[in-house]
Amino acid sequence: MKNLNYILIFLISFGAFSQQNVFKGDPDRAFEVARELAFNNARKQAQDTLLLILTKYPDYHDIRDFLGSTYSWDGEYKKAREAFEYVLKKDSNRLGTWEAAIKNELYSEVPFSALKMANEALTYFPNNPDLLYLKASAQEGTNEQNEALQTIEALLKTNPNHEKAQSFKTSLVDKLSLNTIGLRSSVEIYSEVFDPMQYYLFKYSRQTKYGSIHGKVNFNRRFASNGVQFEVDLYPKITKGLYAYLNVGVSGSSLFPDIRYGFELYKSLPKSFEASLGLRALKYSQTTTIYTGSVGWYTGNDYWSFRTYITPGDSGASMSGTLNYRKYRINSDNYFSIDAGMGFSPEIYRFEFEGNENAIINLKSQKLNLGYFFTSKNNKNAWGIRSGIVHQEVSFNPGSYFWIFDVGLSWNMKFK
Repeated sequence: MKNLNYILIFLISFGAFSQQNVFKGDPDRAFEVARELAFNNARKQAQDTLLLILTKYPDYHDIRDFLGSTYSWDGEYKKAREAFEYVLKKDSNRLGTWEAAIKNELYSEVPFSALKMANEALTYFPNNPDLLYLKASAQEGTNEQNEALQTIEALLKTNPNHEKAQSFKTSLVDKLSLNTIGLRSSVEIYSEVFDPMQYYLFKYSRQTKYGSIHGKVNFNRRFASNGVQFEVDLYPKITKGLYAYLNVGVSGSSLFPDIRYGFELYKSLPKSFEASLGLRALKYSQTTTIYTGSVGWYTGNDYWSFRTYITPGDSGASMSGTLNYRKYRINSDNYFSIDAGMGFSPEIYRFEFEGNENAIINLKSQKLNLGYFFTSKNNKNAWGIRSGIVHQEVSFNPGSYFWIFDVGLSWNMKFK
């Protein structure tokens, strides 16, 4: 029946209108027909009908307004702009036309024009919440996030239940929160030989236009000893789709390498892939160099990645690999993760090397980890819980294994 109605509408519209140079008939009925066509995937026929009506009724503003909207839907922003300008020049007290015209400027990625138009519209409709929302959208598009936040806060003062504004405010606060402090703690329990090992981390990071910088303090308690390490991580942006990872760390404790440093390049690829290649170096009694690379793939809310470490040694290269899967929810801070891997990498320095690097890097190991990460409603605070199990070869008794059970908690807070 629906298809039959559509066919009848189509025949009526073109039987009655298509052969006319100047419209003759009922404009309201013809407008209704055009709307039906537009909403049933016959946009071109709808536009032809609307244009024909306008030959007789050029100031039927609802028709020209709707015509402009159909052009905007089709990405014909210039035609849409001309239609809206015609209507607003004739009658500037049309709220719906202002809204459609501003949205057209935003869709066409000219936010400065959208902002100018929003300010003009607000002179006719002061403090209108929908216009304020569009103004804030334009301000964000012109990289005026602080001003956009002020506009949204003004909107919410008089319209506290405006759901889109509430969501937009949360997003803006998140973008403007360039600083983060965080804590992480974890414990590893061994099935035999070793006492539990404790790991703690405090970090401060800041986002800049050149990339992010992270300062970290690692504190470990292992082998009845305490140790501290200081690290700095940098993620400089090089060009669009290309960024780097730089790391340096120092410690005076035997629980950590005296010096560690690393470098890696990340490149975005077609089809939502990303690849990286780099190295890590750990200096104990001698320096161990580890080569690493990864491949990642984003598909919808899912992320898959595989990372490998290759460590050359006197008895040949040691290799390890980890496959990771993440299921994202509302944003990148809310997700479930699972990863599984095989092989030992000295970058994860569980043991004291003490000159036994070649023996340790060839240890056999298998692991499985689960994690769940979530944020507060305003995205200001982020928490995480992670647990895993490792089947690890004993360094002083090759061929024998023990189990390692670990659990970790993390907390991060963003602020301006």
